[in-house]
Amino acid sequence: MKFPFRNLQTSRLLSLACAVLLVACAAPPEPSSTADKSPLVWPQLPDQPRLAYETVLRSAADIAPPELDKDKLMRALSGASALSERPVFEKAAAIVARQGRIYVADLRTESIIVFDVPRRRLFRFGQRAPNALGKPAGLALDHQSNVYVADSKRRQVLVFDSLGLFLRAIGGPADLDRPTGVAVSRDGERIYAVDRSYNESNNHRVVIYAKDGTKLKIIGTRGSGEGQFNVPLQAATGPDGTLYVLDSGNFRVQAFDRDGNFLRTFGQLGVNPGNFARPRGIAVDDDGNVYVTDASFNNFQVFNQAGQLLLAVGQGGGVNNPGKFGMLSGIAVDETGRIYAVDQLFNKVEVFRRLSEKEGRQMLSQ
Repeated sequence: MKFPFRNLQTSRLLSLACAVLLVACAAPPEPSSTADKSPLVWPQLPDQPRLAYETVLRSAADIAPPELDKDKLMRALSGASALSERPVFEKAAAIVARQGRIYVADLRTESIIVFDVPRRRLFRFGQRAPNALGKPAGLALDHQSNVYVADSKRRQVLVFDSLGLFLRAIGGPADLDRPTGVAVSRDGERIYAVDRSYNESNNHRVVIYAKDGTKLKIIGTRGSGEGQFNVPLQAATGPDGTLYVLDSGNFRVQAFDRDGNFLRTFGQLGVNPGNFARPRGIAVDDDGNVYVTDASFNNFQVFNQAGQLLLAVGQGGGVNNPGKFGMLSGIAVDETGRIYAVDQLFNKVEVFRRLSEKEGRQMLSQ
């Protein structure tokens, strides 16, 4: 399904039981809403809505089945407490999602939190020695739902299966100074470790590994030229194998082919739509559209493969409301097209779904 952003510049998973999607605008218009609890949608009417808010994920209670009256009574009689609504993460850095499982990397608890929507349960992994995580800063998934974690403290990429069983480690201190991001080709044959390194270092680069951990190539050094980086943070791969690297210090996204050869770049420092100020996270959907979060604008912008802006969604806000963010970080898009955006200030993941053409037209006619 093509992303329904047709003409938005000028006019502007299976089915999840609980899904998360966050959408808004780089600047007004505000999301449309009414006092009668009509769905929150973007863009604002009279433009045809393309995205709709579904829910927020913060705690186990957000995906738990509804509690029956008899269960409430038994809990009261036994003295058991209800599921806590307190956020289960403290400083979420990255997110990925596939087949109803949403994985969130939490820097402070040094773990990966998993919202397992089909099974309506929450669990975490990465805290068991000798493969305990130190500083999980980046996440990626391959087609088998293996989870790749860029660990800045261990200076490795650790690989787990979908349930959190450790599989192997890739790289190490000899290869990586301070990895903050990771991407993997859809077939799992290429792993790309984003080495942000340190401010005084020239090792701002991407290291390419084969599936077995063999180091294949290093992309870039510090600089502003094509194929060079200044504080690269995250990366993601497209369905055609293109690697997109968030080159945050240069306020741009750089695209490379599967083997690390430079293709193109887009973005620049500024305050206009399509510009970046503090880019933090990147994702690519199955149509090749590129999503970039910005912690200064507190929005995410959606671009096509050529780097043309399709839509900017979200805005800053001092109150924790849908579509309002305090400090955006990671972003993900699953195979259903749902968008998952992480807010570190409000400790939440917001997720919205795409509206079909039929749904959008129906809302216009109401």
